[in-house]
Amino acid sequence: MNQTSTLRVALVGSRGSGKSALCERLNALGNRSEGRLYFSEYHTLEELRSAEYDVIVQVVDATDLETSLSLTPRLIDAHQHLVIAINRYDLLLETDHWLDYERLSTMIGVPIAVVSSKTGKGLDAVIRNIIETQQRETLHSDEHPIYKGWEQQDEDAYSGYIHGALTETLHHSPHDDKKTRLEKIDRVLTNKWTGFPILGLVLFCVFECTFALGGPIQDWFQQGIDALYAITVAHMQAGWFTSLLGDGIILGVGTLLTALPNIIILFFFLSLMEDTGYMARIAYLMDDVMHLVGLHGRSAIPLLMGFDCNVPAIIAAKDIIDKKDRTLTMLMVPFMSCSARLPVYILFISMFFQKYKGLVLLSLYLLGIVLSFCFAGILKHTPWFRKPADPKVNELPDIRFPKWGSILRHIWYRVADFLKKISTVVLCASVVIWALEFFPAHDLAHIETSWLASIGHFLEPVMAPLGFDWKMSVCLLTGVPAKEAIAATFAILFGGDVATMAFTPLTAYTFLVFTLLYFPCVATVSTLRRETNAGWATLSVVNSLVIAWVTAFVIYNVGSLFL
Repeated sequence: MNQTSTLRVALVGSRGSGKSALCERLNALGNRSEGRLYFSEYHTLEELRSAEYDVIVQVVDATDLETSLSLTPRLIDAHQHLVIAINRYDLLLETDHWLDYERLSTMIGVPIAVVSSKTGKGLDAVIRNIIETQQRETLHSDEHPIYKGWEQQDEDAYSGYIHGALTETLHHSPHDDKKTRLEKIDRVLTNKWTGFPILGLVLFCVFECTFALGGPIQDWFQQGIDALYAITVAHMQAGWFTSLLGDGIILGVGTLLTALPNIIILFFFLSLMEDTGYMARIAYLMDDVMHLVGLHGRSAIPLLMGFDCNVPAIIAAKDIIDKKDRTLTMLMVPFMSCSARLPVYILFISMFFQKYKGLVLLSLYLLGIVLSFCFAGILKHTPWFRKPADPKVNELPDIRFPKWGSILRHIWYRVADFLKKISTVVLCASVVIWALEFFPAHDLAHIETSWLASIGHFLEPVMAPLGFDWKMSVCLLTGVPAKEAIAATFAILFGGDVATMAFTPLTAYTFLVFTLLYFPCVATVSTLRRETNAGWATLSVVNSLVIAWVTAFVIYNVGSLFL
């Protein structure tokens, strides 16, 4: 490679593999090397096929080798000039494993280098492999080591070959008693007879602890909000500004703040499950279930991420290679109970379901999962998504001790996002709702003549079969930009006196189900449109409204027969 030549290099790898950091380091190094190298990131094979490049660098996560390397044969099909960079190898060594990557390189016919995206170690070897690979004569596919002796090249053959190659090259200490214990734990956690009951028990305990530990703190927060409201009303002159500050902002935004302790506790448990590797076990356990609707177990990861926030979950689904599976997984994500719905859940469950808090919350999460699978099962039988099933998940990252710093950072990011949202979107929504309620009568006591009542009465005929009056309908309408606004609107319209509300436990649960299922927030719809197209985003909006209304109608009317 001479001084004037350039090479365009495509970096491919899953999210979390360190691909972005590696790309940045390689670009800095490539510009100083002999000639010039330009590195660009790609997430899917479809993106790769439409790009122009000379060499592919596959970034492989050392803690998830078999899953990462399952893409290698497809990349060889796409382009013969392939180089592998194994990142996070130090984490693999910490588990008492080690990889004979030189022998693995010979077996699969691809140059391999061990790198670190954090320290930059091994980047020179990657650059050297790129240059040597680009200058190498292209082999016919039948001559490539990974294909020799095969009568048919298919997904099972790919997976079998990679599995066999790793069996011969991936080693661990023969005296590793810790690994033996972890393998026994893994067999229990991932067994279909023991794994699902354990999963149910874990989730139930998480939700019960969320309310048991957060309840007293939530009460203190509520007492503080009530005291602040009382002081504001008592010491300020009556008028529109006092009403805005007290009824609009303190009650509206303050009600959301009372849910903060429960949210922090729930985020802690979810982060703990992620950091220890239990989330990956859930995905493995769900693999058979995912195959019932024709999806791969890897689709479970974005769905689990959806419990945090639907937007990054949809983005994470870009790592799914098959376009049909990727689109269908993205359409399933809005059924997951994201953190934006939590303040509404916590508010209603605390008020109307004192004896069964954990069970009610668990039922909402499970209902979203079940309906997402029913929805996917129907779409899988349509021409747009029908295809043969993919091979199953066959490797898991090791169980590990949680890194408390990582958990605390995740909690802080989610709490900061929550506080940012209630100080912007929810605050604006609270002011708008107060204004619509206050005018034109200039008095909250005459709410029936307000602009808000006019909007609510317009919606009421559609929502009445679900047991909702106009106030409940307005609460749901304000949740379109952000679900947290539902709780703020509820506080403004109803206050804190349960006795004055039109809610019963049945209507409260029906309301929560509708909140779970209807219209994904604006950010989710926008992301879905960007990652798929306007048609699929529109389908998501329409089907969510229909499914929410029908499900709530069934729950309310069937429940009315018994309650």
